[in-house]
Amino acid sequence: MTTERTFGIIKANAVQNGHVGAILAAIEGAGFQLRGMRMARLTPELCKGFYAEHVGKGFYPGLEAFMTEGPVVLLCLEAENAIQRWRDLMGATDPAKAAEGTLRKSYGESLTRNATHGSDSPVSAAREVSYFFSAFDLV
Repeated sequence: MTTERTFGIIKANAVQNGHVGAILAAIEGAGFQLRGMRMARLTPELCKGFYAEHVGKGFYPGLEAFMTEGPVVLLCLEAENAIQRWRDLMGATDPAKAAEGTLRKSYGESLTRNATHGSDSPVSAAREVSYFFSAFDLV
């Protein structure tokens, strides 16, 4: 196993519902190091760049509306096997199908309002971290 970095978002619904502290506690409790973190309000332009592969798909307008409806918390996490471990901690994309104790099971509301986002590969992790954080933002 190697130490790696991954990207995460605590989505607008989890922020609005007051779950940031609990999610951060779970992240730290699972052994992740926070290497970058900031709260932001995403704009439609930022969403279009971040979700470029989805622009033009039928679900994209709803995704953009959700991701811009309120503040989110952007994260750069580091740990051994961070990408897979973060995905495991988040749980299945659909909270109804997520395992007990996962973040999406605990804090997600639906398939589209699932509380957290995480990179799915080393390539996407590198792209997503650098999309929201400069080298000067990370420790």
